[in-house]
Amino acid sequence: MPTPRPRPHGDAGNAMVEFVYLSLLLMIPLFYALLAVFQIQGAAFAVTEASRQAGRAFARADTPDEGYARAAKAVDLALKDQGVAGSVVPAFTCDPSPCDLSSGQRVEVRVSYTVSLPFVGSFFGKGRVGIPVTGTHVEYVDRFKQSPP
Repeated sequence: MPTPRPRPHGDAGNAMVEFVYLSLLLMIPLFYALLAVFQIQGAAFAVTEASRQAGRAFARADTPDEGYARAAKAVDLALKDQGVAGSVVPAFTCDPSPCDLSSGQRVEVRVSYTVSLPFVGSFFGKGRVGIPVTGTHVEYVDRFKQSPP
């Protein structure tokens, strides 16, 4: 009967090192992707709510200038509520044009924001690389509202 050969001793503990290496290699990109998706989703919620609140604030104002001021404040509050930093100016489209807050007028509000990807700004420069998100809301001026003088 042949004698069994002794096991090689140089491979002891390599499985643990390979497991840790592969785990880190796979977990870091997954963690980065989740971080980016959560930031984009938070910004999407923020611009959606900001456009909704800006439309309501504008349509219920007495004058267009007051409406623009109220809408800008509503956008800032809605974005800060979701933890989105930066100032965004809403864009208004009225039908019939111009935006004079006449009764029954259709007001469409668009709020756009660019989400900076985490850690990418340090490589390419702040604000150069990002994902744009946009929120749109349509509001109607109350049809029983008196037209401004």
